[in-house]
Amino acid sequence: MALLRAFIRMARMVGNTSRLADGLPADDEVLLDAPDERLGPALVAAGRGEYAPAAKLLATTREAAEWENRDRYAMRLATFARSRDEWLQEWQSASPHDPDALLVKAELAVRRGWESPARVELLRQVGPLIGAAAEGESRDPVPWRIALDHARGTHAGHTEFEKLWGEAVRRSPHHYGCHVAALQYLSAAWYGSHRECFDFAERAAQDALPGSLVQALPVRAAFAYLTEGGGAVVARERLDSAADLAIAVSATYAAADPWPAEVRNLLTYVLVRLERWRDALEQLRLIGPYATSFPWDRVSDDPLGQFLELRDGVRLEVASSLPLRPRGADPHPRSGHGGRARSGDH
Repeated sequence: MALLRAFIRMARMVGNTSRLADGLPADDEVLLDAPDERLGPALVAAGRGEYAPAAKLLATTREAAEWENRDRYAMRLATFARSRDEWLQEWQSASPHDPDALLVKAELAVRRGWESPARVELLRQVGPLIGAAAEGESRDPVPWRIALDHARGTHAGHTEFEKLWGEAVRRSPHHYGCHVAALQYLSAAWYGSHRECFDFAERAAQDALPGSLVQALPVRAAFAYLTEGGGAVVARERLDSAADLAIAVSATYAAADPWPAEVRNLLTYVLVRLERWRDALEQLRLIGPYATSFPWDRVSDDPLGQFLELRDGVRLEVASSLPLRPRGADPHPRSGHGGRARSGDH
């Protein structure tokens, strides 16, 4: 009987896998951390040693109070500067008090501090840089997100962290990056627990604006639980609810939209760990060509290769659970109960 089941599973995989590739870009079309149309030219110019496009981009986000875009662009520019910072040094020399240059400089300094074995000591030295960035634009919540990351690395106590959190949310109550930083601080791997992490994420999601990525914060709590382990057990229902909420948020954005790409990649990881293969396949279709380093760099030194390998694995799992269908049958089956596969489906 076991041999018969194996033959049936193999037949289903062979018969169904190819058609489940519909809606998925080819491997060579998938890009890792592809910039959007605004950031791309700034990165290209930085590669030539020119800072003006980056300066203009961040100035635009500051003047228009585009805090979410500002945070993402500052992080990506700092990531680029980790290996090539000539353009940033020239920018700082030309405009030492530019709030946008100060922001990238502070983000870069914190990242370099985190990477060092002497992390706590180095991070404490960069506190003044964060303060300068915060003073450069009093409305900006992004320096306070950097301060929250900095506080976690310097072992700041809850009272100090709460003061920084208050400064952040006073400027932007629903800022996604600040919420992610707070969630990390409250995780079991740092200064909280799985319960605190989920409680915070679920409250934030309830208070979030419609369509905000903060609504998907519980799936980050689920990721932390699934990857860190230890501590109290989180009920499967709570993990599924977090995934369901993130699926609903993902559905509010267009397919192959780079803005929610990281959340969709994260959600896919969680769905795979929960063995919700059909839901994971649907998110892979929505991701399109926009693979992101996080979360795949947490489980592999080759995040793009890990993403592509996982895509193939998800297709195989879904294919093996489907009956062999005649031509013309629906190539994108749904589970018919909120997308969640029953235990007998896989």
